[in-house]
Amino acid sequence: MIAAATPHLPGVLHSLEPTLNHYGYLAVFGLVMLEDFGVPVPGETVLILGAVYAGAGRLNIVLVFLLGFLGAIIGDNIGFGIGHYGGRPLVERYGRYVFLTPERLDKTTDFFERHGGKVIVVARFIEGLRQANGIIAGMTGMHWLRFLAFNALGAALWVAVWCSVGYFSGSHIDTIYHDVTRYSTYLLIVLAVVALGWIAVRVRRRRHRRAGNTGAP
Repeated sequence: MIAAATPHLPGVLHSLEPTLNHYGYLAVFGLVMLEDFGVPVPGETVLILGAVYAGAGRLNIVLVFLLGFLGAIIGDNIGFGIGHYGGRPLVERYGRYVFLTPERLDKTTDFFERHGGKVIVVARFIEGLRQANGIIAGMTGMHWLRFLAFNALGAALWVAVWCSVGYFSGSHIDTIYHDVTRYSTYLLIVLAVVALGWIAVRVRRRRHRRAGNTGAP
């Protein structure tokens, strides 16, 4: 049986073709794992591309799913170990090399502490949180088995979604990729506006509270 031709691949998907052609399943596993403890590599993108290749008969979708899942689990657990044993000083010292600044660390830690385990599942689908959630979980003292359970659930959902998108997209991957890219930009703008509104409300409430405390007998 002759494998079908790979559909036209847009943008970064096309640029990653030589990597996947040369390293195959190892590229899927390795890049997903590296991305999941903070290294700035296109793990999610190569997962999608691996699924596209599977849809064209060039890779096995079951192996793409399993290796993506294992890479995600191992990567996040490496991040958990970094956060747990190294703590904040280690993360602040070396985090700048993977774009994990103290400001981003503060915001992510605060968000994590307020929402707990469910953040680990949701974080899989959010750029920035996906790379930092294992490190933050280790830093905040979450029990490892609890983290492992939520992490496995989030990894399974994340890999299943993107493997399905890549595998069933076929010749429509170009349109889907451009639509996802376009609407993700709009979504980020909406989230930024919502975040700014939330911050403004918190600041206003804090000022009112301080004014009330100052005027109180």
